[in-house]
Amino acid sequence: MRAPSPKSLRFAAVLGLVFGALSLGQAKAANPLELNFWLSGPRYDGNVAECDKALPTISTQFWEKESSFWNSPLQITGFANVHETAFRPWASDNIPRRYCTGEAMLTDGKMRRVHFSIIEDGGFAGYGQGVEWCVVGLDRNWAYNPSCRAAKP
Repeated sequence: MRAPSPKSLRFAAVLGLVFGALSLGQAKAANPLELNFWLSGPRYDGNVAECDKALPTISTQFWEKESSFWNSPLQITGFANVHETAFRPWASDNIPRRYCTGEAMLTDGKMRRVHFSIIEDGGFAGYGQGVEWCVVGLDRNWAYNPSCRAAKP
């Protein structure tokens, strides 16, 4: 790579001084067009799917995680005793979430508890509903440890 010429260095220095001098003015309040008055903030409806609607997503994502990252053949074969534990447990201005728990039957023959939440506008890039979940005893990267406590309300 060539070294910059002295002429280009002088030009860059002069350009930097000009922009620096222009920014020395006093700060002014935003004009009406800069206030973003058309951005009214989040509007949540609280329309969050029932617990049963998230089960296929959890099964698919669990299989993808186990096979891709942990080289494990484990899969979820079924769910039992799925029920809601909380809905919007915090202030009403927070993103609406439905917290659920249940039992998952795995291909190794063990039943394990699953804690999950369904989040309004929590899908990819804020579109659709998102699901966060944790299988107790299989939180291998400790994202929700201890015992998936961080996946609960």
